[in-house]
Amino acid sequence: MPISQSPSSRPPIRLLAAESDLIADLALHAENREPVVAAMLLEEIERAELYDAETMPEGHVRLGSKVIFVDERTHEAREVKLVLPADANIAEGRISILTPMGAALYGLGEGQTIRWPDLFGNYRRIRIIRVKEAGTPPDA
Repeated sequence: MPISQSPSSRPPIRLLAAESDLIADLALHAENREPVVAAMLLEEIERAELYDAETMPEGHVRLGSKVIFVDERTHEAREVKLVLPADANIAEGRISILTPMGAALYGLGEGQTIRWPDLFGNYRRIRIIRVKEAGTPPDA
């Protein structure tokens, strides 16, 4: 399932360098189980602007962030927390970084939109409304 936007036409993303290393390792280990999502994450990390904790701009989705976003097709707003796979629980609003939606949200900033495939291969345009908090980066 290719991503419909070329990397140059997608919005810029900003990530913590240490966190991106952790996520890249996670994606590499998940390549056999989740090859499409792993490839998406690795591509996004490759094009990201990387920061250390002191210089990371606020308002960008990272692990532990609570984010409100809108599916622009349905106009439905949703609030989720982006987490590692072991902490995911969709019923409680915690989505894994190793899902298409988790990969889509990762690194985006408030006001940005991206067109991204969902679990069923349907493309959705999502827009970040607000990043409510960013968690403490997990230990690598």
